[in-house]
Amino acid sequence: MRRRLFMAGAAGLATLGAPLRALAQLPAGKPVRIIVPFAPGGGNDVFARQLATQLTTLLGVQVLVDNRPGAGGTVGTDAAAKSPADGSTLLLGHTGTLAINPVLYPKLPYDARNAFVPVAPLASAPLVLVVPAVSPIRTLADLLARAKAAPGKLAFASSGNGTGGHLAGELLEEVAGIQLLHVPYKGTAPALTDVLGGQVDLMFSVIPSALPHIDAGKLRAIGITGARRSPRLPDVPTVAEGGLKGYESSLAYGLVAPRGTPDAVLRTLSQAVAKATESPALREAFKAEGAEPLAGSAADFQALMQTESDKWGRVIRQAGIKPE
Repeated sequence: MRRRLFMAGAAGLATLGAPLRALAQLPAGKPVRIIVPFAPGGGNDVFARQLATQLTTLLGVQVLVDNRPGAGGTVGTDAAAKSPADGSTLLLGHTGTLAINPVLYPKLPYDARNAFVPVAPLASAPLVLVVPAVSPIRTLADLLARAKAAPGKLAFASSGNGTGGHLAGELLEEVAGIQLLHVPYKGTAPALTDVLGGQVDLMFSVIPSALPHIDAGKLRAIGITGARRSPRLPDVPTVAEGGLKGYESSLAYGLVAPRGTPDAVLRTLSQAVAKATESPALREAFKAEGAEPLAGSAADFQALMQTESDKWGRVIRQAGIKPE
């Protein structure tokens, strides 16, 4: 009987057909929540909502998005960590919440190292290095030359201390052996406004926020922080291609669940997410945010988060970064 249930569930998964709740042993009568620890509208939220649509079909249960913003993602992450470990609650986490925050914040309300188990990887999104269109800086080589000629004079904006854009700038300083001036803002929009106005020299921005200004000719993109060029900006070289070999800074997204979630549930959820990422709608959502599907298993995602934690922990300690 167990073998027949397994085969029936696998067939349903392969065809986006029969619900998998019996196999997954999800709690009867309970919807599945995907907690997003940020406000609606951002990349996290876009991914989660399209994923929820796909998983609702695959699992045969209602999958909802629950936005819990606050404290750089720690409010929602804490809520997920303290939820029942029965498969009814998942967290859409990424490099910031799962790898950076545990190093950046000295005291968290949950055990950052042991609160979660991985479910599946989702996507990876780089940042884009931009300067005002009127800037004399046209390439990464120009930027590095000017920074070396006048240490600490070139200013880079970010959406706040310890954010991806801030750390990308600190990594650039480390790898290139230069000194920049960090100017933190309360959000991406005000930071970009001052870059557009020329009050700040450069910024590492999420691609969707910068793209309209790049297309309008108001910003110049001079580098992509990922390992590969972005499909949204195929003519823009990576920072590594621009001369800094080994430089890479991307946000990796994935689903995790509270530790103690049954293995059978985790396996089925992992398989369902893998199938969901093949859907054109979810892949289009990734593309719209400048992201690409992230291959690998749940274990691979966990290993990646550990690698990222080690990497950014070193950058944070070396630069003496403190949370706002």
